[in-house]
Amino acid sequence: MKIKVETEEETMRIDSFLVNKTDYSRSKIQKIIKAGQALVNGKQVNNSYKLKIDDVIELDDDINFDVEIVGEDIPLDVVYEDEYLMVINKESGMVVHPAPGNYTKTLVNALIGRSELSKGSESFRPGIVHRIDKDTSGLMVVAKDDKTHELLSEMIKNKEVERIYIALVDGVIMHDTGDIDAPIGRDPNNRQKMAVTDVNSKHALTHFRVLKRFKENTLIECILDTGRTHQIRVHMSYINYPIHNDPLYGKSKKTTPFGQFLHSASIRFIHPITKKEIHFTKKLPPEFEEYLKTLEEY
Repeated sequence: MKIKVETEEETMRIDSFLVNKTDYSRSKIQKIIKAGQALVNGKQVNNSYKLKIDDVIELDDDINFDVEIVGEDIPLDVVYEDEYLMVINKESGMVVHPAPGNYTKTLVNALIGRSELSKGSESFRPGIVHRIDKDTSGLMVVAKDDKTHELLSEMIKNKEVERIYIALVDGVIMHDTGDIDAPIGRDPNNRQKMAVTDVNSKHALTHFRVLKRFKENTLIECILDTGRTHQIRVHMSYINYPIHNDPLYGKSKKTTPFGQFLHSASIRFIHPITKKEIHFTKKLPPEFEEYLKTLEEY
């Protein structure tokens, strides 16, 4: 649903505005806004946002907030755990949190099945401090209480959490290293995608280093300076070296049953409570490793 703000509606709070425009209660509207399902000009806002003339609100109200997210007995590769947080090695293909039409068998369901989690600001994403895509594998940190969640979120915002990814891209990159400094925002032509754009975007910076060249592909290491949605996938596609097998940003359809060849290989940060350094690395998934063996070297 798209709603354009008229003159007489200027300066209204977005939550009040949507209560008037829909049949939903203020409580549900506020949950929708917090879940990022009410975008203003393609950008997420908070409940107190004051509307401006010609603002366009995209309302996705397909989330059933009455659905109870239940714990499930799903095996997890828990790399580290204490009373405050966990570091998980997520397998490719696992959705991180519930969403419309997919309320079970997610990482959140598995986490709830084994531990108490922080509530955060969004009930559908308990414990989730940062996300990795469904078909991206590897390391991510999960908070078990609200204080840890808040501190970790602030650390990520302040670039105090180092995350290193390994990716296989299409094409041969001849530069040994590179920086991609290009703002990312919602793709105006496809709400399911992000894009490099100057419209309602945020600063995004990705550093990459070539690890190995193949005849038609390049294996690279990526370090995120920022953490925008789909950042590595968008940036590599932007410079015409898309992640291999990427169904959304790639140039061709999937060539293997495995998802996009992107793996969160390393995570390093100072524990927000104990102040000890937390540093873990994880090898590439077997499917990723096996596919690399089939490629002809450059």
